[in-house]
Amino acid sequence: MSSAPASLLEVATRVTNRLDEFLAAERTRWVELEPALAQPLDEIRRLVLSGGKRLRPAFCHWGFVGAGGGLGEQIDIDAGAAFELMHACALFHDDVMDDADSRRGQRTAHRVAAHEHAEQGWAGESRRFGEGVAILVGDLAFVYADQLLAAASPTAMDIWNELRIELNIGQYLDILGGVSRTRDLVASERICRYKSGKYTIERPLHLGAVLAAPERADELLPHLSAYGLPLGDAFQMRDDVMGAFGDEAVTGKPVGGDLLEGKPTPLLARATRAATNAQRKVLELVGDPHMTAETVTSIQQVIVDTGGLAELEQHISNLTESAVTSLNAAPITAVAKTELIELAEFVAKRTV
Repeated sequence: MSSAPASLLEVATRVTNRLDEFLAAERTRWVELEPALAQPLDEIRRLVLSGGKRLRPAFCHWGFVGAGGGLGEQIDIDAGAAFELMHACALFHDDVMDDADSRRGQRTAHRVAAHEHAEQGWAGESRRFGEGVAILVGDLAFVYADQLLAAASPTAMDIWNELRIELNIGQYLDILGGVSRTRDLVASERICRYKSGKYTIERPLHLGAVLAAPERADELLPHLSAYGLPLGDAFQMRDDVMGAFGDEAVTGKPVGGDLLEGKPTPLLARATRAATNAQRKVLELVGDPHMTAETVTSIQQVIVDTGGLAELEQHISNLTESAVTSLNAAPITAVAKTELIELAEFVAKRTV
């Protein structure tokens, strides 16, 4: 794995400090009204301050600097914090939709709330309470993200709103693809792009650029898309590899989590396309609620044996190369080009 670029760590530090400051103030404000309101604020703080790569703030930052923005400007830092809160909203909701037990090595918010409900002997069903709390906590993070972008221009807000629509469209396609057992490569790559790729790289670059130079949007955005779209696809496809083969101690998620959940990934689509009848029968076990650890291992082996994993790895490399090459023609600052090349290498080869 390539190590995280120093600039990524610098952006992460600025954004983390802003999130800590912002959420601490909100916690103080609402606990004065009702002490029980510490819980939803603490859940947001627990998630956003417990890790995360801060890739969306980093791409937003280099879109901002690439378009001529300065270092350390408040609107840039606030936009980065807004991306982290928007991402937190998606994760809270995603964990409910996937019925996930863990996130970043900790219990998910709906599991924490359900456990408290059961321990306290409260009325009603613990599961419904836990899921309700997680949905509301996610909604709260969603509103806070908007609040941090209050100073953004109408052009920037148009991009922000489109980003959020695309994310929801992608999430819907993802859950639909899971239950309908989609194994089509074109459909799975569309899901990959809309549920994660666009809102992780392309749109953060767009937002950063128009925050710095809204008058240059028509000039800048096509070039940033030429980099952001293929790299965003590579990002999510790398996630798919980790979701099928990742080490729980490293990823913080169960081994073979995407296989257990029946995720409609380009990795699974490639393996299915190349599978023999016998191999296809094994792949049909993906998403089976009665899967065992041995079943997961068998599916992983079929994905390797069909060449699906090797094919996807080559595709990730090709997408990354396309993204990097596109920067040659991009009308952005030299320092932004250098950092975006380094980020592309990190995104494509990361293991967490």
